[in-house]
Amino acid sequence: MNERESVEREVVATPVGLSFAERVTFEHWERAGRQIARVVNSSAWYLGDWLVFGQDRYEGRYQQSVAELGLEYQTLRNYARVARGFPYPRRRVELSFQHHAEVAALPPQEQDRWLDAAQRGGWSRNALRAALRGSKRDDAGWVVLPKVSVTNESVQRWRHAASRTNAELEVWIVRSLDRAAETTPGAGEHRDRFATDVLGVNG
Repeated sequence: MNERESVEREVVATPVGLSFAERVTFEHWERAGRQIARVVNSSAWYLGDWLVFGQDRYEGRYQQSVAELGLEYQTLRNYARVARGFPYPRRRVELSFQHHAEVAALPPQEQDRWLDAAQRGGWSRNALRAALRGSKRDDAGWVVLPKVSVTNESVQRWRHAASRTNAELEVWIVRSLDRAAETTPGAGEHRDRFATDVLGVNG
């Protein structure tokens, strides 16, 4: 029995939820989460493409099908807006639907620039949103930091610490760096303004 079959035996999907075997391991539970995330991400693209096709091909009739299927039309319209704004060849497999949604209102060239940055930097959707917000506030002062490799143990420890302060991981990291800069001798005059100017975080 291969690893995927093992996961499928320990985590069973039904139309109304998931059923977990008592013996399910942390690794299998975590892998199931990644698989679900991929399905959710793909389903947004699928539904968006489905509605775009219906709007273009069956004008005047597609809304009835949406209603009969019990789908939320406003949500579908949002999916369709993103799907229409990103023709298939421009979609980034490495990034989520939500990454694309964050930049959907920008001109195509700007969309690609931001998605390139998110892909290179391994940014989460929230990190991309923060960078976009910071760019609007002070474009001249925004800097893309290099991607840093750390251990999974460190990331998990940071996530726990961030969750205890009800902060996103990226915001918590910036706050921590800002506090470290504050306590460095002679650094007071050169305080890193990234947290307050880019992310809108107040200490």
